[in-house]
Amino acid sequence: MRFTEQHEWLQDDDGIVTVGITEYAAEALGDVVFVELPEIGQNVVSGEEIAVIESVKAASGIEAPCDGEIVEINENTVDNPSIVNEDPLGNAWFFKIKPILADDLDELMDEDAYKAFIEENGH
Repeated sequence: MRFTEQHEWLQDDDGIVTVGITEYAAEALGDVVFVELPEIGQNVVSGEEIAVIESVKAASGIEAPCDGEIVEINENTVDNPSIVNEDPLGNAWFFKIKPILADDLDELMDEDAYKAFIEENGH
């Protein structure tokens, strides 16, 4: 599992990357009430906002972690947004992306580096 500075987690499964938000992000957002996901087949560019999460406290965008194509979305998070708070690292994944370059995720943080990032940034 890899992590971004935007508090997203990524799990690579044979070249298809599942993306969600971390427990820290879910707690910071509060009760999630709305999720909007990208379209299947959509080509995305790293850093581009491609999904939206709204909670009772704030709205937050999810950025594409790499250049690639959206190959699957999790309709369950759209139909039942509260699952994001209940199981952010499991059933509440948002989308799956097929990266253009297989090594795009190599520079992202592992779990230990992510925990250090949260501590260093006063989170």
